[in-house]
Amino acid sequence: MTPAIFGIAGTQLSADERAFFAEADPAGYILFGRNCETPGQLRILTDDLRSIHGRDKTFISIDQEGGRVARLRPPHWSGFPSGEAFDNLYRLAPASAIEAARVNAEALGIELAEAGITVDFHPPLDVRQAGAHDVIGDRALGSEPMQVAALGRAILDGLARAGVAGCIKHMPGHGRTTTDTHKEMPTVTAGEEELALDIAPFRALNTALIGMTGHLLFTAWDAENPATLSPFVIDEIIRKRIGFDGLLLTDDIDMEALDGTIPERSERAIAAGCDLVLNCWAKMDDMVAIAERLPEMSGEVRRRLDAALAETGGQIDCARKSELLAKRDSLLALTGQAA
Repeated sequence: MTPAIFGIAGTQLSADERAFFAEADPAGYILFGRNCETPGQLRILTDDLRSIHGRDKTFISIDQEGGRVARLRPPHWSGFPSGEAFDNLYRLAPASAIEAARVNAEALGIELAEAGITVDFHPPLDVRQAGAHDVIGDRALGSEPMQVAALGRAILDGLARAGVAGCIKHMPGHGRTTTDTHKEMPTVTAGEEELALDIAPFRALNTALIGMTGHLLFTAWDAENPATLSPFVIDEIIRKRIGFDGLLLTDDIDMEALDGTIPERSERAIAAGCDLVLNCWAKMDDMVAIAERLPEMSGEVRRRLDAALAETGGQIDCARKSELLAKRDSLLALTGQAA
């Protein structure tokens, strides 16, 4: 099995994609808006992906946070609020905010499960910092680490109740970024005391089954390599100091924060200690080269992958979705704002 997550170009598999995926046997797939036209079409696509290797437990993932990070959108799917909505409620009524985040995530998870999606790259546990670039911004669950952890735990729980695995991101923390990592690499010069606040939510939720790195350079830890490509950050900070032992993915390896070719970046990420490379853009040349250059997935990574997917799928109680959304809206209304 190739330790990579690959994208798909359109709303259905091409003959070339099907043949390549059958041969390369990637760890899983990621979906974007370009892949999601209608609920019926999307379910056919995810069933098709599962059929390639005959695995019911297939890593089929998406970025569905709510707000501006949503691949499934109205009118075919529900609209979901950004993290800021739960941050605002937490300041007024913490217990209500935690429950609102949980029921919102369960309703969101039901929609994903209906579509045959098993993994959501959600929640972001990045602690919001004043003056930082808004690439995180209103996606954040707050600026206080334990609040972020409490809301993040509720989101993981809600998704799990719907049979969908969540993913904590972006380790070891993206809240201090000064630039958009899609376009260039940020350099974080904060010291150990400040960075301890950034990693605190990840330490609190270090038993999560899936996590994602961020493409940021932390001068206090490694002045030469961004976190995704840093053996020190992955081993000493993510694995040891945070204590995360789950399946560790890169953020999108195509982002312009990283240099070198896509296959070179992928090779470096695996060598640094990432379990899987996330390659989003469905460019066949890049995918073929990644599959050729990466080593076969190790037994330890396969164990982590199996554990991450173990509780996905199962019966979906679709009738609960309306009830969950109504409860979320009633709780968010406490702030005087609509969901």
